Amino acid sequence: MIKIETFDNVWFALEKTEAEAINMTMRSDLMMAIEDAVKKWDLSQLEAAKKLGITRPRLSDLMRGKINKFSLDALTSIAHNAGLTVKMSVKKTVAKAA
Repeated sequence: MIKIETFDNVWFALEKTEAEAINMTMRSDLMMAIEDAVKKWDLSQLEAAKKLGITRPRLSDLMRGKINKFSLDALTSIAHNAGLTVKMSVKKTVAKAA
């Protein structure tokens, strides 16, 4: 019998550890929020990049979803420059039954 696993979040299927999946989830959420904000500005990429405090090629990478080129720390700073408020929620993980 083949065991089929399902995931609510693609990162939990792709990453080796839960910690990596959580990090990638936060990074992708930030990237999408920044992308949405930039699209609403109706600015050129150069003007938007200046507003975000990054270079135009870096903005291009962000807009193309090149997630591995951005740390969580960098994305938090970019989000702030985009006028976004970033909040983190931390809670104790409930132990799973073995």
